[in-house]
Amino acid sequence: MEKLIYFDNAATGWPKPENVYRFMDEFYRTHGVNPGRSGYDLAMETGSMVDRSRKRLTKFFGGDEDAPDRLVFTSNVTDALNLVIPGLVGHGDHVVTTNLEHNSVIRPVNHMVRDCGAEATYVPFKAHGFIEPEAIAAAIRPNTKAVVVNHGSNVIGTVQPVADIGKICRERGVTFVIDTAQTAGVVPINMRAMNVDVVAFTGHKALMGSVGIGGLCIRKHVEVKRVRSGGTGVRSVDPYHLEEYPWRLEYGTPNLVGIASLWAGQDWLDEHGVEMVHAREMKLAKKLVDGFRQVEGVTLYCCENLANHLPTILMNIDTMDPGDVGVMLDVDYNIAVRTGLHCAPLVHTQLGTVKRDGGVRFSIGAFNTEEEVDAAIHAVSEIAKWAMSRSAKSRVTA
Repeated sequence: MEKLIYFDNAATGWPKPENVYRFMDEFYRTHGVNPGRSGYDLAMETGSMVDRSRKRLTKFFGGDEDAPDRLVFTSNVTDALNLVIPGLVGHGDHVVTTNLEHNSVIRPVNHMVRDCGAEATYVPFKAHGFIEPEAIAAAIRPNTKAVVVNHGSNVIGTVQPVADIGKICRERGVTFVIDTAQTAGVVPINMRAMNVDVVAFTGHKALMGSVGIGGLCIRKHVEVKRVRSGGTGVRSVDPYHLEEYPWRLEYGTPNLVGIASLWAGQDWLDEHGVEMVHAREMKLAKKLVDGFRQVEGVTLYCCENLANHLPTILMNIDTMDPGDVGVMLDVDYNIAVRTGLHCAPLVHTQLGTVKRDGGVRFSIGAFNTEEEVDAAIHAVSEIAKWAMSRSAKSRVTA
């Protein structure tokens, strides 16, 4: 069978580095017991890996290294955002967010508005896909409790000026949350330098981990209300959930294999370097964009300048439904892309692509090659020529 050309890394990074597969398998075979619930040696060793992972990821995100317990593991970034948004915002409070957000922010915010009496402001992005910090400042009110911003768009790939936004939030005394689903492991993040209060992350993309793992990194001065309760393995006699971190926001048995995958992913990133991996991906992204620009009938979105950008490119073929383009790429060329609205309807609303059911997203990862990019350009070129020919025949017939 012909090798699949995979350009859907914004959904899930794939494949993973070999060391990640090996460590996950080895660790679960040798340490697949419940950490923190028992005092025997193997359980203690397993718990030690979890604790060391907290410390390592806290350092990776530039969090408070003297408070690693504020690195909280969740199922993914959506789960993390569904903990932190209602944990910060309540009745009568106001939250500022943007039109760049994924539904993992949009829906929790909208539920807080509809169900809990909160208020929300959605700040639009400018023509090239960036949020102006001044627009965030203008949206902040006296009752604003949180600003939530997508660090890097999963649709158009633009990386937002979070350090500038963070400075505004710090001056106004507003908690600043960033969704790093697309940037963690791609763009260096330093919470202290960027004035970021909470990082929400997922493991299964550029952090090179498995599906089913994510988390929050929370600065010491931020308090997030508990919104769930359950077992922790600690102080079982207490009839109420613990208030201490990480247990305040962790419930039940953790995803041990997922945490192990993050540990191994950190090994891979340490070896290869976040900046070096990103530079290589962006070189391929530029090649892809330059190739698409030469194809008649192709429209590109928000990638005129690839500075402050992820290797995520949105395009359309003018006379075709994006879903049909995706099917042809898959069936005829064995190229996997993501089509549709990408769980980010406000982006497509502002771009004007909702009525045509979104767009075609190519997202490059660490293991893509120049040959694969060439194949994608060739495939899009052929599909666009076919579409133009079909359109011309339709006009003649009419």
